[in-house]
Amino acid sequence: MSKGASSGQGPEPTTIVGVDVGGTKVSVATLRGGNFGEPRIAPTAHGSTEQFIGEVVHAVHAAAGGDLAAVGIGVPSVIEFATGRVRTTVNIPVLQDVPLRHVLEGELDVPVFVDNDATVAALAEAHDEHAGLDAGCLVMITLGTGVGGGIVIGGRPYRGATGAAGEIGHTLIGIEHEIPAATDHFPQPGSLESLAAGHALDGLARAAASRQPDSALGALLRERGSVNGVDAVIAAQAGDRVAVELLALLGRRVGIGIANAINTFDPDVVAIGGGVSSAGDLLLAPAKDVAWQYVREGVGTKTEIRLARSGPQAGVRGAALLARSELEAHHHEEKEPR
Repeated sequence: MSKGASSGQGPEPTTIVGVDVGGTKVSVATLRGGNFGEPRIAPTAHGSTEQFIGEVVHAVHAAAGGDLAAVGIGVPSVIEFATGRVRTTVNIPVLQDVPLRHVLEGELDVPVFVDNDATVAALAEAHDEHAGLDAGCLVMITLGTGVGGGIVIGGRPYRGATGAAGEIGHTLIGIEHEIPAATDHFPQPGSLESLAAGHALDGLARAAASRQPDSALGALLRERGSVNGVDAVIAAQAGDRVAVELLALLGRRVGIGIANAINTFDPDVVAIGGGVSSAGDLLLAPAKDVAWQYVREGVGTKTEIRLARSGPQAGVRGAALLARSELEAHHHEEKEPR
């Protein structure tokens, strides 16, 4: 009997479980029909590969009960999708070169599908709250500690030749004049990640606080001895002029990245997510303004640029949708005449 097949003793299992793996926590949620369950959160196990696998298996069983049809899992790593092997990872060393799909299928006895976390988040953004597809072509840009990305084409994730597609943070937005020699480390100077990630906003906030001692950031620097990007977002939302301009600068940089995405993919949607996106329109409005200045005439005429709407549940919902999508594709292939 193949994994996930019926034993003839009852109805087919209908519960799909999504797993979103982060550096500090693992989120697990169910998808039954068009209804997502509330995520269950547990700390990420870093002790060993075996400990990590055991914790995930326990969490999946606890969420699904005895009605498990398939599992999707999003990992902050470069994934070889066909095999589910973790090719490279930074935040979760115990998964380096682990054939995660094979191991979990052996433990769970159902189909398991593994993909990059930003890719599954993009899949969530392409669907509505009832798990219905409403954007067939979508590009997602996530602004966090770094800048990630995911691409959906034809309602399914686009992974490229090796599973590594979607590294939008490494597109170049700020190279001037002669192209400089590449450095030994990423992100490269002039890349979206180097200029618009959370660490870039941290640096902008520190510089502004020192330069403008009468600003809200300057006051925080005197009081605490340090400021960061989160402080800049809070100050901007409270109306501080200096902080508002910092968010506008970051937004204009993001806008170039958005223009690159629109010129390349002509998508239905470009969605901006990640922690920095909590700045809302303070970031989005200048990003949109600049993006449309750099989009070629006739391109992107149907594109919507918006904030991501799934919030912190994007990863776990997208992981469940990944499993559902792959199951449906497999069933369709089985029904095709040979």
